[in-house]
Amino acid sequence: MLNALWNPTFAGDIPLPHRLAMAPLTRSRSTPEGVPTELNAEYYAQRASHALLITEGTQPSADGQGYPVTPGIYTEEHIAGWRKVTDAVHAADGRIVIQLMHVGRISHPDNTPHGRQPVAPSAIKPAGVTFTASGLQEMPEPRALSTEEVTATVDDFRRAAAAAIAAGADGVEIHGANGYLVHQFLSTHTNQRTDRYGGSIDNRIRFAVEVATAVADEIGAGRTGIRISPGNPFKINDLVESDTDELYPALVQALAPLDLAYLHIGHAGDDDLLHTLRKLWPTTLLLNRAGTDIPTRAKDVEDGLADVITVGSLALANPDLVERVRSGAPLNAPDPDTFYGGGAAGYTDYPTHTG
Repeated sequence: MLNALWNPTFAGDIPLPHRLAMAPLTRSRSTPEGVPTELNAEYYAQRASHALLITEGTQPSADGQGYPVTPGIYTEEHIAGWRKVTDAVHAADGRIVIQLMHVGRISHPDNTPHGRQPVAPSAIKPAGVTFTASGLQEMPEPRALSTEEVTATVDDFRRAAAAAIAAGADGVEIHGANGYLVHQFLSTHTNQRTDRYGGSIDNRIRFAVEVATAVADEIGAGRTGIRISPGNPFKINDLVESDTDELYPALVQALAPLDLAYLHIGHAGDDDLLHTLRKLWPTTLLLNRAGTDIPTRAKDVEDGLADVITVGSLALANPDLVERVRSGAPLNAPDPDTFYGGGAAGYTDYPTHTG
């Protein structure tokens, strides 16, 4: 069964030597200005044997930032910082795409460089708290984007994609999952707009399709991926979906003509919907089936349900995960206490199997 993982494939224009990729994982270890550092470069380069590295969520604008010390990709300083990362990964014979993540309402003014109120499809306050430099705080009610500002936000994604390519990335992944801005437009729970971006399914998918179209036009469809999480299976960021069986086939059918490099699905639930989306998607499909072991995930490749599997915390804890899986070596256990923020501990000091 594991043999299915080792066949080469492509994600659009990106050749992949096998089918075990690293999922995006927020690590909160950039500078306060959102600039990646040499430590970040070391972290990603250590994991370059994965088929593809999908970076942590990276804000395409100041409004897109939700958490402290997360990276950006909208200034020259950001580009220079990411160039350190991409150069290190390429020197280690790896492939890397930068995930563009606008958090929308999942933010706090204290976590952004301009200290502004978060923005969202609609002015609906998220439940829960978020971490800031001064401790946990409730997330405030966001400001609803005007129709003109939605268009400007699409352009933010376009410019960020161009900046990612200028930084040496092999492509970008649009984060349309996990309750962040693109996902917020999809859900009637977070999108109660009455303009062309709200109401019907066709209107609610419009923003996602416009972002994907803009990015593909800017950097090429073969270097553009998008991630979705139908039904928000991980139940994070206070987002509820009630029409997934109609919404996601419509979204995937609208995205399919763009001929994107890949669709990345975060999945922990409805296999019937997953099979439907697989049939509708014409190019490479990446699948993150969280909470399952690698042999179970490899069966998805063998069965044709996925072309590539992505692995999160196991990739975090095992820089040589690919080599360990190939050889059957034991795996390091992830340390949740060091997931977010800090220095090298729990970041670049996980041992390889050979030392």
